[in-house]
Parts: sequence; C-alpha cells; structure tokens
Amino acid sequence: MPLTLEIVTPESRVYSDTIDSVVIPTVQGEIGILPGHIPLITQVEDGELRVTKGTQTDLLAVSGGFAQIDGDRVRVLAEHAIDEKKIDENAVEAALKRAEEQLKAAKDLDPKEQEHLHSMVRYAGVQLAIKRRRT
Repeated sequence: MPLTLEIVTPESRVYSDTIDSVVIPTVQGEIGILPGHIPLITQVEDGELRVTKGTQTDLLAVSGGFAQIDGDRVRVLAEHAIDEKKIDENAVEAALKRAEEQLKAAKDLDPKEQEHLHSMVRYAGVQLAIKRRRT
C-alpha cells in the first residue's frame, strides 16, 4: 500500500504524489515514514527531504513548518520547499550572499528580521548542498 505525500508552502503546492517512503528532517532528527506509520505531528527542520518511489529518490529542500502523518497520508506544511530540479544554483548563491552581507552590516537589526535572515542563510545552504551533491 503506497503513501500519499503532499508538501505545501504558503505560496503553492510543491509536491503531491503517491510514494513508497519519505524521510523528513525534524527538530529531533530525521524520521523515515513507511505505509501504516503511527499518527504523528512533528516540527520540520531546515534540511533535505527524501522521497522514494520505486527505484527513484527525489530530493527537496525544506525550511521550517510541520509534518502530519496519519496512516498512509503524509502532509508537510513548510515555510519554504523546492524540488532539487528547480533549484537555480546562481540565484541561491546570490540570495545567500545578500543575506550574509545584510547580517554583517546590520548592528541594530530587529530580532525578527535577524532570525529571518538567518533562516534564509540556512535554507540557501540546504539548497546548495542538495544541488551540489549530484553534480
């Protein structure tokens, strides 16, 4: 029996398919989900989400949010998520550089803005790690 996986961000549905398994980065570490998993809600950490369907493994970069597992249905509500194939390495490097420069230049940044910039740096790092692993 396959799993149904749906990954949604505030902007769009990033992924929706039936799969064999998924590994999700959480604040407690990675968790692997197979069909029939016990019900669970967990906080998603910035990292690599791995989707296996048959002999193919797809990688997605995710940033923050929550995952809900209920039997054979997995829902990931993430702040950001992108499929490896859609990552533009040059655009990510430019965004990373801008965020790092803003962090260095800012002395009296609002704590929320500072956390937002740190989050952008972490998410950019995850995207680059995923993209560069297969090249």
